[in-house]
Amino acid sequence: MTVRQHTTSKPKSSSSTSSASRVRSHAGVAEPRRGGTQQRARHGARPVARTSTTHARRGAAPAKHARSRQAPVRSRARSRKKPKVGFVRRVLVRPSRTKQATPIIKKRLRWAVAVLVSLLVFLIGKVGYLQTVSGDDYRAAGLAARMRTTTLRAERGAIFDRNGREIAMSVPKMTLYADPTMVVDPAGTARAVAGLMQFDPVREQELAATLAARESSFTFIARQIDPARAKAVTDLRLPGVAAYKEPDRMIVDPSALAVVGGTDTDGIGTAGLELQYNDTLSGQDGRFVREQDKDGRSIPGASNVEVDPVPGNDLVLTLDRSIQFQLNQALLSRVRQVNARGGTAVVMNSKTGDVYAMANIRRKDDGTYSNSGNFAAVEAHETGSTAKVFSIAAAINEGAVTPDSVFHVPGIQKFDEYMIRDAYPHPTQAMPVREILVKSSNLGTVLTAQRISTTTLESYLHAFGFGDKTALEFPNESAGILKPSDKWQGTEKITVAYGYGFASTSLQLVSAMNVIANNGTYVAPRLVLATIDDAGKMHNVAPSATRPVLTQETATQMNLMMRDVVCFGTGTLAKIPGMTVAGKTGTGYKVQNDGTYGSDTTGRKYFASFVGFLPAEDPQVTILVSIDEPDAGSRDRFGGTAAAPVFSDIGAFVARELRIKPPATTQPCAKVDPYARAGESGH
Repeated sequence: MTVRQHTTSKPKSSSSTSSASRVRSHAGVAEPRRGGTQQRARHGARPVARTSTTHARRGAAPAKHARSRQAPVRSRARSRKKPKVGFVRRVLVRPSRTKQATPIIKKRLRWAVAVLVSLLVFLIGKVGYLQTVSGDDYRAAGLAARMRTTTLRAERGAIFDRNGREIAMSVPKMTLYADPTMVVDPAGTARAVAGLMQFDPVREQELAATLAARESSFTFIARQIDPARAKAVTDLRLPGVAAYKEPDRMIVDPSALAVVGGTDTDGIGTAGLELQYNDTLSGQDGRFVREQDKDGRSIPGASNVEVDPVPGNDLVLTLDRSIQFQLNQALLSRVRQVNARGGTAVVMNSKTGDVYAMANIRRKDDGTYSNSGNFAAVEAHETGSTAKVFSIAAAINEGAVTPDSVFHVPGIQKFDEYMIRDAYPHPTQAMPVREILVKSSNLGTVLTAQRISTTTLESYLHAFGFGDKTALEFPNESAGILKPSDKWQGTEKITVAYGYGFASTSLQLVSAMNVIANNGTYVAPRLVLATIDDAGKMHNVAPSATRPVLTQETATQMNLMMRDVVCFGTGTLAKIPGMTVAGKTGTGYKVQNDGTYGSDTTGRKYFASFVGFLPAEDPQVTILVSIDEPDAGSRDRFGGTAAAPVFSDIGAFVARELRIKPPATTQPCAKVDPYARAGESGH
């Protein structure tokens, strides 16, 4: 019975084992690796079910149990297609690797998620930073990339003379420019523009190179040109070439160029009153802002902004155009006649300090003359004999002398080992103070000035305005030279009295002489009367500052003595028919390149002047004329011969222009010269 059961169950056990093996294989459970069976399975041989054999040998019970377990599995295996052995192996191996890799994959996934979250947080923070802290900067940069701003130049204020006539004004001009990034044919564009603008080949090549370089989106072609010529270029409709309005400064009265000054191409003052009052004249530029695309075309519907320019204020000067022109012409004519290096002249209102005219002439290297520099304000020279008025007036005002005080004046005298000669050779003679001034005696003036201390003389010179800039505050104005009296050395203590050892500008000198004309009161020179704002309202400038220098009695005494200078002394060529004139001549030696004044043998350079006022009884205008380096070999090298004739000519014109009439009490010069001495002449 036992044998039969074993025999009967053997085939069943084999079948059951095979089915069970397949079931475990499909269930994802790997069989233990066994050498023979595994190798046979790998080569396609049918595996032997050892399990059923083993159970059969041990007894019937195990075989029966195997049969009962495999029965349902066998029927399910029949319904499926039997897999290939190779596929079975791949399926059997994969589950084991997946279980081993799962912890590693999860760890890597966690790291990846952490990195992604970190990047996301960083990006969110960066975006928030850009939108908040740096948002304005980036928005501005984006806006700037598509916005184009055109400056609308404000019209510069005009400059008028005291009568409302233009001296300087802005005129409409056009400026050609190009956008190299939009130029299609640089060489052709440059050729077309050069033909109409009459550029030379060099300038044409430079323009072509600039257009071809495309280094910027803007370059000037020509600035402030005639509108008709600019229109001829823009009518060609060359890509990238356009024009805009730009005012140009024009000096209506070129004779006033030295005073008015000038501007650069951008309309900014560079010299003279244009520089000094640049903020007043400039105004405020406007702007036109438009939004454009990358090709330079305006974006439809974009909001454009236009701010109109505000014109500058106008200046009303104290100058009189007619007097300015005539003074400039008279000075230029005289400078040419005496073959001088140049000259300056100033006409000033004796009461108010208003400057009616200020002329400047200077010879250029090519022999022609220009009037581009205001040398009357920016250059200083030793005054020569005109300074005798101030030292004598100081002595009289201090009560040290009177016009009738007499001094025994030698023709030559040594001071500190230095020989000082009088204006003309003469023996020692008695001379009253009035004659000393009329004859322009150097040594007589020294004797008069020695009656007061050097400290007192210095204080008077400062009171007359020497050593300090005037109230004009003209650009680059000179203060002249006047050292403290305690630093006067050697002959400076002597020579200052007659015009050596200190230096003055023409503007300082005419203002100082005007103290005599204005009854002893110094009045500061003035060039600007008023300003006119953009609404047309006039704002008057404060009157010139004044200060007392001499008593009215001293001023009157000096006035009378200076009349005799013109009637009988060194200034006779300054006479004006029907008008009483008071004044003083001056001839100063100029320091040369070797630091000396030169000599009669080595040659000298002169600075000749005449300063006076009219009518002497009631002074209305004070006039200075200086000739710089007249011909040293000519008789016309002195103040009384080089400068006085110009005073006479311009004084007569000013009297007519301003309708100045002499007082009814005017008396002509006496026919007999009370100061006449044989063989004498002054300077």
